[in-house]
Amino acid sequence: PADMRRAAKAELIVNNGLNLEAWFAQFVSDLDVPRVVVSEGVEPIDITSDAYAGKPNPHAWMSPLNAEIYVDNLVAAFSDLDPDGAQEYRANGAAYKKQLGEVHGELIESLSVLPPDQRALVTCEGAFSYLARDTGLTERYIWPVNAEQQATPQQVAGTIGFVRENRVPAVFCESTVSDKAMRQVVEATGSAFGGTLYVDSLSDEGGPVPTYLDLIRHDART
Repeated sequence: PADMRRAAKAELIVNNGLNLEAWFAQFVSDLDVPRVVVSEGVEPIDITSDAYAGKPNPHAWMSPLNAEIYVDNLVAAFSDLDPDGAQEYRANGAAYKKQLGEVHGELIESLSVLPPDQRALVTCEGAFSYLARDTGLTERYIWPVNAEQQATPQQVAGTIGFVRENRVPAVFCESTVSDKAMRQVVEATGSAFGGTLYVDSLSDEGGPVPTYLDLIRHDART
């Protein structure tokens, strides 16, 4: 209730969409506040899991190309809210999209040293589907979304099989979940644990990923 009282005084409410905030429709239904869904216009990728059949993967922001769509939606929302500032919002949006394009280019260039048949990204959560699609990576994960943090034996065994069959040299896990299941994959296959990737949260200013652009660059390097 306290959150709803605060939200009622907001000038703009922003949410990701793609079912990331399943509770959000109820939260905003009685609020007379402008709202923008920043993933509007993104081509969704469905989650490949029986439990989530037909539902879109919400992690669209993990592709810098999709993030450009997010920027356009924010610029439009800010400009509607504050027409006098529209020119500045457009300029800032264009400058930020240029940085996003540079980050995407850096990622493509860094991956180009890998033979095409070795461009596999194995992670705990299926948070990299859009990034994989836009950079030519093959994606494999233990569970599709964080609601399944407790990996099943079948999920772990399937990942072990993929890593063995494709001789994947390194696997990864995200900062917001336990890497225990992925450590099982490492132990069973001899693959290296390549490091921690960031998806759902930034670090503080002195940490490794204080901004979104830092997050993408960190994950690319890792």
